[in-house]
Amino acid sequence: MGLRVSEFFTSVQGEGMWVGVPSTFVRLSGCNLRCVWCDTPYASWAPEGPVMEVDAILDEILQGGADHVVITGGEPMLFEETVTLAQRLKEAGKVITIETAGTVYRPVVADLMSISPKLAHSTPSGSLARPGFELPESWIQRHERDRLQPEVLNRLLEEYENVQLKFVVASEEDLAEIETLLSNLNERAAKCVVLMPEGTSAERVQATAKWLVPHCIARNWRLSPRFHIDLFGDKRGT
Repeated sequence: MGLRVSEFFTSVQGEGMWVGVPSTFVRLSGCNLRCVWCDTPYASWAPEGPVMEVDAILDEILQGGADHVVITGGEPMLFEETVTLAQRLKEAGKVITIETAGTVYRPVVADLMSISPKLAHSTPSGSLARPGFELPESWIQRHERDRLQPEVLNRLLEEYENVQLKFVVASEEDLAEIETLLSNLNERAAKCVVLMPEGTSAERVQATAKWLVPHCIARNWRLSPRFHIDLFGDKRGT
C-alpha cells in the first residue's frame, strides 16, 4: 500500500538527546492531531507528497549516507508500513529514531523512541485555528480527546531502552501539566523528560530556554536546544 512521504533530507539532529548527530530524515505525511503551532503543516494540517513503496523509500534514505535515520512526521506510528520500514533500516545497519506524539502503539524497531506528548497549548480553537487552514469543530474536539494517551506512553516507556519524553514548553503553566501527566505514568517517565522551548525564531527559543534553566535544575529534567532553528531558522528540510 505504501507510505505518503512529504520529504527526505540529511542534516544534523536539532533536538533532544542526540542533538548534533548527522541524520537522514524521512518525514511521513499524515497525522491524527492538529497542533496549532505545528511547524510541519505540510505533513499534518495539509498532508502532501507522493505515496511510495517501502523499497523506494529505503533507497532514498540510503542515498542520504548518514548512519542515523529519523522517521518522523506527521505521525509515523499511524501506519503499519512504518514497522516494515524500520525493520528494513535496521537490517541495513542503521541507527533509528522514531519521532511520535505517543498516541498510537506499534511494535516498531527503534534505538531511540522520541515521544512528544502534546500539552493543552497545542489544541487549536476557532474556525481558523491556523492561518490559511479551516478546521471543523469536530477536529478540535478530536485533538483534545486524543492528544494524551497514558496507556500508550507507559507501554512505550516499558518496551524501549532509550526513550525521551520531549515536551514543547511555552509558559510556566505547561510545567504543571507535565507534572500532572508524569503522576499518571510509570516511575521511569520522570527520568526521561526533555524540555524544548516553543518557537520558530532563535530569539524566541533562547528567551524561553533561559527561564527554563532553573526549572530543569530543580526537577533534574533535560533542556534541549533547537539547533536547526539556531543554524537555519524556520526553514523546511533542515
